Amino acid sequence: MARKRLTQLFPFLLPLRRWQKKRCFYLKMRLDRNRYAAQLAKTRLPYPVFEDASTVINPESGYDIAYQYNKAHNLKLAAATMDGLVIAPGETYSFWMLCRYADKKTPYKPGLSLVDGKIRGVYGGGLCQLSDLVLWLVLHTPLTIVERHPHTVKDFPAPGMPEGVDATVSEGWLDLKVRNDTEHSYQLLLDFPDELIRGRIQCSEKPQYDYCLRIDGPRYFTTQGKVYERADVYRARLDPSTGEGLEEKLLYKSCTRIGYPLPAGTAVERRD
Repeated sequence: MARKRLTQLFPFLLPLRRWQKKRCFYLKMRLDRNRYAAQLAKTRLPYPVFEDASTVINPESGYDIAYQYNKAHNLKLAAATMDGLVIAPGETYSFWMLCRYADKKTPYKPGLSLVDGKIRGVYGGGLCQLSDLVLWLVLHTPLTIVERHPHTVKDFPAPGMPEGVDATVSEGWLDLKVRNDTEHSYQLLLDFPDELIRGRIQCSEKPQYDYCLRIDGPRYFTTQGKVYERADVYRARLDPSTGEGLEEKLLYKSCTRIGYPLPAGTAVERRD
């Protein structure tokens, strides 16, 4: 049996622990000498790079649909803190540095989130759909992923994103960070047409290369009675005039436990 954390034995200590973690979390970023992107520009950079959208309301979650509408509310608050963000050369995008105070004027609502191995409604839940989308967008650029964390458990299929493309965030613990190591500025644009969340990346100069992803997977395996999903994410650089692949690079390997029944006929390797 897993050893319980101190805050599980004494729940009244949890608010103090969260306060401590958040203080240390942001203090570390203040001292790490990175330049964090903060400029929100109303004028779009001229050259489009990539765009995509995903459905906000997921009726397949298996939980009260009200949580999905609460998630939409939360996503709009967080997205407003980074819509139009310009990431200049040498700057780093941090999910939490931007939306730290997204609920300062308008509170978040309870959304679904994984807490101590269980899905439940928590204040501000559902923001991972925004971090997932941002990751998916920047994977189609030459920007450098500095910090990214897969979900520990997926309890229902995530709408819109390919397997292996996820970036869970938890204030004080887990962030999504992306650094601009190029000579050009990139801009993040977000909006909500109909029941979608749409993201776009623009650039200050015409991109020299196109980029595409190859995901090796998903592959499923069992160990100790639990099912896991494995996916390896590669990015290829293409010649824009011919579409010819010039270089392919492994970006990361993702492994997540699956907490919902897989479709009938799914191949699952046994590793017990």
